[in-house]
Amino acid sequence: MSIRLAIAGVEGLPNRYGGFETLAGYLAEYLSKEIETTVYCSSVDIVTRASTYKDAHLKYIHLSSHGLQGVLYDIFSLHDALKKNDVVLFLGFGAGIYFPFLSKKNKSKLILNFGGLDWQRSKWKAITRKVIKYFESLMVQNVNWVIADNKKIADYILATYQKHPIEISYGGDQAFSIELSNEIKEKHPFLNKPYACAVCRIQPDNNVEMILKAFSKTNFSLVMIGNWESSSYGRKIKQTYSHIQNLYLLDAIYDSTNLNMIRSNCSIYVHGHSAGGTNPSLIEAMHLGLNIFAYQSGYNEITTNHMANYFSSEEELIQLIENSAFGYSQGTANKIKQFAVENYTWNKVAESYKKLIFKVYNQHVR
Repeated sequence: MSIRLAIAGVEGLPNRYGGFETLAGYLAEYLSKEIETTVYCSSVDIVTRASTYKDAHLKYIHLSSHGLQGVLYDIFSLHDALKKNDVVLFLGFGAGIYFPFLSKKNKSKLILNFGGLDWQRSKWKAITRKVIKYFESLMVQNVNWVIADNKKIADYILATYQKHPIEISYGGDQAFSIELSNEIKEKHPFLNKPYACAVCRIQPDNNVEMILKAFSKTNFSLVMIGNWESSSYGRKIKQTYSHIQNLYLLDAIYDSTNLNMIRSNCSIYVHGHSAGGTNPSLIEAMHLGLNIFAYQSGYNEITTNHMANYFSSEEELIQLIENSAFGYSQGTANKIKQFAVENYTWNKVAESYKKLIFKVYNQHVR
């Protein structure tokens, strides 16, 4: 009999949102060959509403996965998943209030990956941070299996909750280098000269404004790709900086060919994420063999094996930019790429998840 696995806590598939959705998509692709996989999706947020994705079943909940409604969405998704599946992987923190009510049986078949320390994100108000931290504690204390995607997160879980997590990171080998086409160079003439690139959600904890301010004080071009229109913060930042001559603010690009075309040809890749664990976009940049300037967060140094260039302020980033012509080493970029190939592939990630899923099933479910 096939194991029935459910993945809950994400917006849905195909991915048009973030890192957990990327993870869910690749797990659906790899695991569905051997495991009967269902991914819970929001019928409010997902426009396509297909019935399957890469041989995984898609089940829809008629609630948004964002904001306050997202808490209900996560709870309903998790409740249904636990009733109908042998093993459940929950991604995120939205259903935290539900975890204390889990039965012993459900605790034994639930795997939690809450990602990074979301309560540290500066985009949240103080009360929201307290709620997220509370939800995190409720989840970790009421589940048997916890995944950490970064050693720093693993150390935090052990020190805070005296629980040993399983370390499984992300893959990034879906990123590939591709030459700029004449069509895209005509559409974006600024790609014809050296440029830096950043791909991120437009939110304060990704140090968006710090990066824009730094580049605005140099002559080096920056192409920043993100969801500018998704928040008042994004719209305000775009309005403030879009008129600066060397800054090019592009809307989020979901077509992998066009995205890879732009970022794989940049001279500098800037990663400003300050919160979270291992960020998928950073791993993808590593696979592309790029010259990486990363924010000094502790997480980013571990992810890149301390081989990238790091900054912690606007001034430090300006210094890196101005010295980039002298400090860039293709040899270092190649070493970072090799480290990514050895450690961050979806085949390796999926294999680790598969082993854990079988272990959970054999020990506590069957």
